[in-house]
Amino acid sequence: MGQILVRNLDDAVIKQLKSRAARNGKSLEQTVREIIADAMRPSKEEAWAEIDRIRAMSKKSDVDSVTLIRAFRDGDDPDS
Repeated sequence: MGQILVRNLDDAVIKQLKSRAARNGKSLEQTVREIIADAMRPSKEEAWAEIDRIRAMSKKSDVDSVTLIRAFRDGDDPDS
């Protein structure tokens, strides 16, 4: 795993980070790792945009889902 060094952090920020770490029973280092990892996760908007992009690549089905479920339940092949 890589390492980074962040210089010139405001003392108040460091104090808040240490306080958060202590409240959660974690080390300062673990707290900062979690904050950075959370910041890298896509937002809901970004996630939905990716879902829409993938959905746009998919072929639309003319088969009703209820028909499929009933066919599979009854052991029939709806595609034959």
